[in-house]
Amino acid sequence: MAGFLLRRLANYVALCFIAAFATFSLASLTFNPLASYYERTPPPPAEVILAKRAELRLDDPIPLRFLGWLGDVLRGDFGTTVTGTDIGAELFSRVGVSLRLLLLGTVIGIAIGVVVGVAGAIRQYKVSDYVSTVFSFVLLSTPVFVLAQLLKFGGLELNAAAGTTILFFQGEVTPSFQGSAAAELVDRLQHLVLPTLAIALGQIALYSRYQRSAMLDVLGSDFLRTARAKGLTRRRALFTHGLRTALIPMATLFAFGFGLLLTGAVLTERIFGWFGMGDWFVYGVQRQDTNIVAIVTLFAAVLILISGWLSDVLYAALDPRIRIR
Repeated sequence: MAGFLLRRLANYVALCFIAAFATFSLASLTFNPLASYYERTPPPPAEVILAKRAELRLDDPIPLRFLGWLGDVLRGDFGTTVTGTDIGAELFSRVGVSLRLLLLGTVIGIAIGVVVGVAGAIRQYKVSDYVSTVFSFVLLSTPVFVLAQLLKFGGLELNAAAGTTILFFQGEVTPSFQGSAAAELVDRLQHLVLPTLAIALGQIALYSRYQRSAMLDVLGSDFLRTARAKGLTRRRALFTHGLRTALIPMATLFAFGFGLLLTGAVLTERIFGWFGMGDWFVYGVQRQDTNIVAIVTLFAAVLILISGWLSDVLYAALDPRIRIR
């Protein structure tokens, strides 16, 4: 098992390096980081532009620039943006925002998605199965920006019915909020509900469909019939042997889904005013800032690496065949 996990880790590290180099090269070939300097009125002195060009190493070959950038990152120096902002401080701030937004939504999406999928498989072709199937397809076919607007409308109706503001639509906390720690926590939760639902609902729909299919495959398997023949009740056979087997293919999906969501939730972040990693990536592209795009991509690649490796650990824990390789 240890050899299997080490081989997988080595593969992920290699893929992470390739992803970072490909993104850095593509951004370097297409971006002009000094474009904003030429658009200023009056334009800055030529010496200023030349100094910035030297600072960004724009005259060096791309592989040399990438190795220099990667070496600085590995030493903890994330560099600066084109405008001189410290990337390290901005990175950790943005990561915190994204994790606060996405972590809860992902946990809720996985937990409810698994429960709905398992229930749909056990009660196949029952009314509850048809209802969950219809809701899943409706949610999967609804664009995120439409779902977010519907949630905002629902929040407005709830606030109007309650006669006070229960749910907020913008930002992570009320600007200039003052109060106790408990009051601040409540304020943050009021801001968190709607964007969390926007994140979780799509994942519930997606994971429930995969989990239902995986569980249906298990329900007709020989080992489950053998477990029943040995005297286990249907409930115990399903949840002791069936669910464990059905979760094996889902582990990889859960892990990579969260890694991809970190930079893929840009619409949710922008609609609800949460300025996380996805929003920063779009900002970097708009400003043609190679350092921002490269560090966001590298961070996402590392997160996917960690998620993938953890999924392998979970896979090995659930499937005994992995442990003896």
